[in-house]
Parts: sequence; C-alpha cells; structure tokens
Amino acid sequence: MWAFPSVLLLYIYIYFSANLSIQQINGSLTYQYLWSWTINNDFLLEFGHLIDPLTSIMSILITTVGIMVFIYSDNYMSHDQGYLRFFAYMSFSNASMLGLVTSSNLIQIYIFWELVGMCSYLLIGFWFTRPVAASACQKAFVTNRIGDFGLLLGILGFYWITGSFEFRDLFQIVNILIHNNNNGVNSLFATLCAFLLFVGAVAKSAQFPLHIWLPDAMEGPTPISALIHAATMVAAGIFLVARLLPLFIVIPYIMNLICLVGIITVLLGATLALAQRDIKRSLAYSTMSQLGYIMLALGIGSYRAALFHLITHAYSKALLFLGSGSIIHSMEPIVGYSPEKSQNMVLMGGLTKYVPITKTTFFLGTLSLCGIPPLACFWSKDEILHDSWLYSPIFALIAWFTTGLTAFYMFRMYLLTFDGYLRIHFQDYM
Repeated sequence: MWAFPSVLLLYIYIYFSANLSIQQINGSLTYQYLWSWTINNDFLLEFGHLIDPLTSIMSILITTVGIMVFIYSDNYMSHDQGYLRFFAYMSFSNASMLGLVTSSNLIQIYIFWELVGMCSYLLIGFWFTRPVAASACQKAFVTNRIGDFGLLLGILGFYWITGSFEFRDLFQIVNILIHNNNNGVNSLFATLCAFLLFVGAVAKSAQFPLHIWLPDAMEGPTPISALIHAATMVAAGIFLVARLLPLFIVIPYIMNLICLVGIITVLLGATLALAQRDIKRSLAYSTMSQLGYIMLALGIGSYRAALFHLITHAYSKALLFLGSGSIIHSMEPIVGYSPEKSQNMVLMGGLTKYVPITKTTFFLGTLSLCGIPPLACFWSKDEILHDSWLYSPIFALIAWFTTGLTAFYMFRMYLLTFDGYLRIHFQDYM
C-alpha cells in the first residue's frame, strides 16, 4: 500500500519520458532549460536539465525497472520492521538517479552522483544491526570515495582549463586544446583530468580494480540488489562515460585505457562468478562482467552497442535478481533465516516444485544473459563482439571466450538451484 505513491509517480515519469523519446524520434533531439544559481563578475553557475536521446533512454530504463522492483518489494518487505524506511530509501535513490541523468553540467552531475552514492550506502546497510551488512555498506562507501575524489579533481581541473562546467564548452575547448600541438603541457593536463573523471566511473560501475565493493553489496535486501545492479548505482558510471564520450574520444590514451579496463573486468568478473556458492554473489560478479562488456564497447567508440547492452542487461539482470529473491524465500522455511544456507546454491536443488513460475522466469533470464537468440542480450552482445573484432581481434577473442564462461556459470547456477534433489538434507555428507 505504501509503495503506491512511488509507483504512481514513476508511471507519470514514464509517460513523460516516452513522450520525449517520441518527440526525439520525430526530429526534436535536444532540449535544455537553465536558470542562474550563482552570478558575479567572474563566475556563473547555472542549473537545469538537459533532455537528449541518452537522457530519455536512461529515464525509461530507471523508471520501468524501478516500478517492477517497487511492486515486487511491496510483498517481499511486507513483514520487515523497516518497511516504510525501505521505500523512503528506494524512492530517494530513484529520484537521485533521475536527477543525475537529466543534469545539464558537471557540477550538477557531481551533486546527484553523491546522492546516488549515499542512497546506495543506506540501502546496502539497510539491515544495519547485522555486522556483515554494516561492514558491507562501509566498504562500498570507502571504495567509492576514491572514485568520487578523482571525479571531483577531474571536474575542477577541466574548469581550470575551460572556465566552464557546461558540456558543450568542455567538449569544444578540449577538442581544440588536444589538437593544438603547440601546447603540450595543457594537453597532458587535460589527459590527466580525463583520467580522473574515468576513475569516478570505474568505482561506481565496479570496474577493475575498484570492483571489490560489489559482492559485499549483496548484504542488502534482494530488491535493492536488483535496483543497484540494473538501473541505479552501477548504471551511473556507465552513464558518465557515455555522457563524456565526446571528451574521451579525442584523447586516444583514455579510450585505450577504457578498453583495457573493460576487457580485464569482463574476464575477471566471469571467472570469479564461476567459483561462487552464494547465488546473489554469483549474479553480482556476472553484473561486473557484463558491465565490462559495456565499458569495452564505449572504449572502442561503439556508443550504440554499449547503450543497447546496458538496457538489455539491466532488464535481464533485474529479472534474475528478483528471481533469486523468490528462491531465497522458498529456502527460508526449510533452513530458517540463515543467509549462509538460504543463498547457498550447493545446498539447493529440486526447487521446481516450490517455485515453478520462478523457474520459468529465471530460465528466460539465463538464456537472455547467455546470448541465446532471439532473446535481447544476444543482439546487443553480438554487436559488441562484432565491433570489438574490428577494433582488436585479441580483445574480441577474450570477449568471445568470456561469453562461453557466462553460459557456463549461468547454467551452473540454474541447474544447482532447480535440478536434482534438495541437497540441504545431505549437507553433513558434503
């Protein structure tokens, strides 16, 4: 019942987002509205909103996933004492992410960037009386402070170079600066500032080497995991790189770095997912790997394929996480409230008779994430592999090999959960 106002507002926002997308398809591509916040003789700071195709895509993604998670959470959290607090945090998180994607300049992005991080801290540590949850949210907070500090330094550095926080001014001035061979010092400084901006995205989207907070984020309620891994926190880093891609693309060193970080994350996330027993942690490392694909695509300049996979992966992963919540709930009457047992895939098995609908939806999500046609992730991942081959056959082969690992660990998860017999009764013999 208490989720109704949030769901209603999200439906209204979906209507406006869809209407804006239709207008952009019909030719009206960009709309910006600004108002002055601070004015003096030397400084002008304007706030407002920027509506373009990237904003519309992200807005539809955030609101549609958010609605599904809210509806699911109404029953999932109905018996929790923190029910109202949960929906307050979730609503604040969605609002912060929507503010981030509609931001018109770097300062505004940074404000909402920090609000998204704060909401993630509150959501991951929702059950703060559990020491492991309190430790997990602190780990996520501290790790992301590294990225946020880099992002702030990068924003200030580019303001020192360009005298503006606006995207258009930033792109134009840096483009001229990089191609001016007579000013090597400023060109090097611009490259350093671009690297610092990318550090912020690396931490937020759990890319190597700042990925260490992501598996511990599973200590929050499962709907939170679905929201963070599909449409809010990890998507924020991808959005930042996509928004600043016209800046990064004129700096080859940064583009090569984005490619390298992406391909390492693709392989590392998949190999770590192979070794997990906890169903949510396995999905978390899967998210890390799939975000690596998106970062790889952005690094090679394949903007369309990157956003396509961001969308297809978000819906598939939200489906899988919500399915894992149903699986965990089905295990709790058997093993009691013990995350070490209720989330342990080795102790599961034969759950089809308890959650037959979940088995079907989880299977569809598994097929999609594995890239089985004609499901969604096949089309986006295939486009990334194609563009990767044109850029670097070595990177393409690594990405292609990792798609096989993805199929292996996802079907491992599916079969351990639903196939065979319930192994919890034989745990003493394992």
